[in-house]
Amino acid sequence: MTSERITDSPGEATIVARSDVVVVGGGPAGFSAAIAARREGASVTLIERYPYLGGLAAGGMVLVLDDMHNGDEVTTTGICTEMIDRMAKVGACVFPPPEERGQSWELLRKWGRWGAFDFRAQTKPAPIVMAAAFDPDGWKRISNDMIAEAGVDVRLHSWFSRAVMDGNRIKGVICETKAGRQAIMGDVVIDATGDLDVASAAGAGFVHGSYILTTVFRLGGVDTEEAERFRHEDPETYAKIDRQAKRLMGGSWDLWWLKTPLPGIVWCNCPHMTGLDGLSVEDITKADFEGRKRIYALVDFVRANMPGFGSCFVVDVAPQLGVRQTRLLEGDYVVTKDDVMDRVHFADTVARGRDYYTPYRAMLPKGIDGMVVAGRHYAATEAAQKQSREIPPCMSMGQSAGVAAALAVASNIQPRQVQPAAICARVRAQGGDPGDIPSANAKIMEKAA
Repeated sequence: MTSERITDSPGEATIVARSDVVVVGGGPAGFSAAIAARREGASVTLIERYPYLGGLAAGGMVLVLDDMHNGDEVTTTGICTEMIDRMAKVGACVFPPPEERGQSWELLRKWGRWGAFDFRAQTKPAPIVMAAAFDPDGWKRISNDMIAEAGVDVRLHSWFSRAVMDGNRIKGVICETKAGRQAIMGDVVIDATGDLDVASAAGAGFVHGSYILTTVFRLGGVDTEEAERFRHEDPETYAKIDRQAKRLMGGSWDLWWLKTPLPGIVWCNCPHMTGLDGLSVEDITKADFEGRKRIYALVDFVRANMPGFGSCFVVDVAPQLGVRQTRLLEGDYVVTKDDVMDRVHFADTVARGRDYYTPYRAMLPKGIDGMVVAGRHYAATEAAQKQSREIPPCMSMGQSAGVAAALAVASNIQPRQVQPAAICARVRAQGGDPGDIPSANAKIMEKAA
């Protein structure tokens, strides 16, 4: 890569919108933040670079919502639960009812291929828990409905470019669009980009992490009943074919295909590619090309060898590359792996996952005012983020971020001055569980704010 540089004048941008809260990124965290802030009475503008809402849930086709059940209770509720229930009503979401959650081989056989099992369990069979398999276009459809009902001003096709700063305080953002540079101004900006694009541009510190990249895809024409019958009636032959399929992909989870709400359509959260940087144009281009190559090698193989897959075909490859980790915020507090694994409960907890908690300080960029961060790029070590980056906890963060932003605007204070207890009270009023009351089975070790 060349080291030559040019000087590019920032130029001017037309102010096209002003609102109390500006949310950059329309993925699960940003979507939740926008709705939560609007429900608290703030005017909200939501900016998204793609022509749809949903981020890695819809565009990246991460089609199971998990890490939201601690074995005794559903822990991630609120807007996440609303999304699940509304998708289910239109046939776009499937999840095990409460009476079919538990630990038995019969339950695992029924629900395992829906991804509705505790993937972190150390025991066998893995317990069936609350997890939801959904259709990506169903997510987009319900997102549009919920955003419109809330009254959020949505601007798609708008690629974040620059942060508008006044000293150490963000005042708005500039986006590149087909109409030229456009500025969206706001009192509080929420960075829900997943890659910390806004906060890093504003001068916030971060660490640069990396993890596997995935070109997620779906196959159609699959007889899932035949494939599952083969697996259970001839496990040795199945295992041999399965191992070869995984070798062709070069990396995948144990269950490389899962059922979806659409008959005959299966979800493949693979192939995985290591050693690539999700911020490098060269690397992500390589991943896109290499991923498709591996996908079609797999299809040729399973058509010829895997019962149930003889007539399969590629329905689609996710339009967004599966990027799991890039920039991680340097926040007022950085969550550690021990915090996650030991289920540390913080005095300023405002969001939660399965049995871990997120302190408000980990959503505040150190040294930057006017901003809250929500999503997989929150302040956590690389190891901690790998354990706490699933979609439902990111939605929990987003809901709390939206509430915090609205409270800051209403009181004319900085987000850093908003009391965590006030955030939690309003999230609970919206039907969410912010984690301020720890689970009975959690190992409680309070860490003061």
